[in-house]
Amino acid sequence: QVQLEESGGGLVQAGDSLRLSCAASPRTFNDYPMGWFRQAPGKEREFVAGIAWSGRPTTTYADSVKGRFTISRDNTKSTLYLQMISLKPEDTGVYFCARGRKQYGEAPRSRDDFATWGPGTQVTVSS
Repeated sequence: QVQLEESGGGLVQAGDSLRLSCAASPRTFNDYPMGWFRQAPGKEREFVAGIAWSGRPTTTYADSVKGRFTISRDNTKSTLYLQMISLKPEDTGVYFCARGRKQYGEAPRSRDDFATWGPGTQVTVSS
């Protein structure tokens, strides 16, 4: 069974940086696309960034984070990352990593394209 666990969240000020990590079960990590979502209080869970499987590491981003966030994967450590710079108060929320449904898939964007989710890590950006 695939397991995901996020870490690296915290309370920061606007303009600061954070790097989130997501540790995954190693057995199938390399073969699946991965992604990050976030959910602010009272709002729907929204797509943040996606990355294709390890053999084709293309990426895709939500417009709201493009140029500020970078998704990457370290296949030797079965770990997904989200580097966030120039954080804004509107980036506040619980951040979830997720594994895509399709083996050897491209970078997905839709919530329905993901099958397994981590419990999330809180990111709070103060103004």
